Amino acid sequence: MKKTVFMEKYPVFSLELLKDEISVSNAKEAVEYFKQKIEAHPIAKFIAVFDHYSHTKSLNGPIMEGLIDAQNVVFCFGQAIPNTKILAVRPRSIGICEFEDKIVIDFMEAPKEELHAVMQNWAKSLKI
Repeated sequence: MKKTVFMEKYPVFSLELLKDEISVSNAKEAVEYFKQKIEAHPIAKFIAVFDHYSHTKSLNGPIMEGLIDAQNVVFCFGQAIPNTKILAVRPRSIGICEFEDKIVIDFMEAPKEELHAVMQNWAKSLKI
């Protein structure tokens, strides 16, 4: 898993996985995988799937070369509201981008280290 700082301010974690080394074969299967992980977690709540690829295509927006599909799994780990600012970092989103030979998983760093570790483990567990 690789950490980068996107646009000089957003801590993003990425994992690039070849299709022949993972337990899913496309973005839609990866969405279902993450939905199952979220629903099995004691405090996580699944919210929605956002089809980012179809949305961008419908706007005739630019799409990077080689991208086949792009989905966001939206969910929340929130079990408390200690202040107003916590809502700025909720809900969470896991981005799933599919290419011919690989799937790339991206998500922003979570405020709570143990929940960030959960997301990292979910992503890494895709590997066979």
